[in-house]
Amino acid sequence: MASKIDLHSLVTNWQNSSTQAKEHWSGTFEEYLDLVKENPKITRNAYQRMYDMIVEEGTETYIDFKKEVVRYKFFDDKFNNGKDAVFGLDVQLMKLVNVLKAAALGYGTEKRVILLHGPVGSAKSTICRMLKKGLERYSHQKQGAVYTFEWIDEKLELDGILGKGVKSFPSPMNEEPLLLIPEEMRQSVYDSINKGQDGSFRVHVDGELSPPSRFIFKALMEKYEGNLMQVLSHVRVKRLFISEADRIGIGTFQPKDEKNQDSTELTGDINYRKIAEYGSDSDPRAFNFDGEFNVANRGMIEFVEVLKLDVAFLYDLLGASQEHRVKPKKFAQTHIDEVIIGHTNEPEYRRLQDNEFMEALRDRTVKIDIPYITRWRDEINIYKRDFNSQKVRGISIAPHTVEMAAMWAILTRLEKPKKANLTRLQKLKLYNGKTLPNYTEDNVRELRKEANREGLEGISARYIQDKLSNALVAAQQSNKGSVNPFMVFKELESGLKNHSLISNEELKTEFKELLGVVMQEYEEIIKAEVQRAISADESAMQRLCANYIDNVKAYTQREKVRNQFTGNDEEPDERLMRSIEDKIEIPESRKDDFRREIMNYIGALALEGKKFNYKMNERLHKAIELKLFEDQKDSIKLTTLVSNVADKDTQEKIDIVKTRLIKDFGYDEISATDVLHYVASIFARGDVKNK
Repeated sequence: MASKIDLHSLVTNWQNSSTQAKEHWSGTFEEYLDLVKENPKITRNAYQRMYDMIVEEGTETYIDFKKEVVRYKFFDDKFNNGKDAVFGLDVQLMKLVNVLKAAALGYGTEKRVILLHGPVGSAKSTICRMLKKGLERYSHQKQGAVYTFEWIDEKLELDGILGKGVKSFPSPMNEEPLLLIPEEMRQSVYDSINKGQDGSFRVHVDGELSPPSRFIFKALMEKYEGNLMQVLSHVRVKRLFISEADRIGIGTFQPKDEKNQDSTELTGDINYRKIAEYGSDSDPRAFNFDGEFNVANRGMIEFVEVLKLDVAFLYDLLGASQEHRVKPKKFAQTHIDEVIIGHTNEPEYRRLQDNEFMEALRDRTVKIDIPYITRWRDEINIYKRDFNSQKVRGISIAPHTVEMAAMWAILTRLEKPKKANLTRLQKLKLYNGKTLPNYTEDNVRELRKEANREGLEGISARYIQDKLSNALVAAQQSNKGSVNPFMVFKELESGLKNHSLISNEELKTEFKELLGVVMQEYEEIIKAEVQRAISADESAMQRLCANYIDNVKAYTQREKVRNQFTGNDEEPDERLMRSIEDKIEIPESRKDDFRREIMNYIGALALEGKKFNYKMNERLHKAIELKLFEDQKDSIKLTTLVSNVADKDTQEKIDIVKTRLIKDFGYDEISATDVLHYVASIFARGDVKNK
């Protein structure tokens, strides 16, 4: 019989280990001033808090093609196991954080709408989601504490100032408690708090109370004949926890049907049920300050597809950004303290540029481009987050499947190089950090500069994710144990026919051609891996290398080589040396230079007391592998795989190769067999290139 669940113990253990209960704090206004004196940063405005939240997660600096880039670890999303991690946008995120820093310092960008602009699926919403989640988490941490207040009338002695039978009236916009200090005495209070403080931060809170709090404050001042201390005795300060789900400190606005939408969604509306209680629709207590601008106070508001807003909404947006004020119906302009972030796609932004009536909005926006990723390894990381052995159960993903899908995505986003001798694939590899002859870091920077539209067009990561998912489902339905790149290529190509965002047939044809480029690259990769698996006999490679080095040494020093079988001194084996050097395309005219280079390198190692190993020289390593492969492939008779007829000796050798593919290259039994069969068919066609 199953044991009963002891809920009481579970709850007790959770409460003992959870910081939730410890985080809650409430106290008098004077006690709050003591907290402010102890930690002035609890009074930060929304921009200052968001900037500190990001920076406190840590940074690291690196050089990207001679440009210093700061990477903010906040966007790694470590608290959520990287679920929303943003890859490949370090430069764009650095620009965003710089805007937040300028706003935090009061340099002017706090009066702007931050506009994230880019194609669909470029992580604009993800960035906003991370900022919102970050604010929620930060408000629970000691360094991110935020406070607000509520009016209290525990003994019901205020004659209904808070409302009939109301004992507590929370600040409807979660205002900063220091706004309760009359404006004419604020500076003296700030000076008292700031006196003797370390660091550069100084308390200075701008703004005024919301209409309901202002109404209650004035009523209490009249009741107590101007005695501020008695008024403040009806104030209880409490810790504020930002929560999107509870609509506290985070607002989200998304355009809908114009007929079913008005500006009250942003600034609140009259509560008709309370008009009878308070006697007037202009009584602020009878108004719901629950518009998105109101609930976002002290945090941030996100405008989804902001440029699809009706013009009437744009006026509210302009006032909110420039003046930090919104205009609720029947009330004076109300102060807000929040970060305003909108995002939009390319067509909507072009419409903004073309619309002269939108000039005021253009003037009040800071645009930050969020393009598609153009670096291959970052695109790979996006897919490996979702398509890995931990998440995909019961079916394996063959090596290079995700990488090839990512390669195609990047190629569709890159502009055709203006240099005639440079292909898009080579450009992709340059961007990914590979070195190519005659291309320096300066050349790569120039390539990036001349491609103004790069990353703003092409295939989105969402499309790739959908097709990878389709391939996995298809493999499961057909009882195939493994998904390979060719299955994904098929999905990618078939999906282009009905791609909702690509109507241009020429573009579809171009993307199909790029898929052919990727397939060819994949063939070269697996041919090289099979070649390496065949030639991966360590002792044979060492013997071949030693033989080559002996001959090169004799050649450069004009000596003879002793034949280990006959014991006779013979001339260096030119045929052997050239057979190896040809594999890495060392021309006859350069052979002497290459051989001297090898001997000089060996000599330098000897001076340091080190012994040369062929793996130390990448080019020689590759040449040895290719030479050994050429010598061994015929004895293995890999082409017999095509006909499935192999003698026992050949099968044993093939099994050894398969084992090496599994051990050294990450294949499993199914994918290793598949790749061997495919490469065997290439051998059968006789089109192997030694590259």
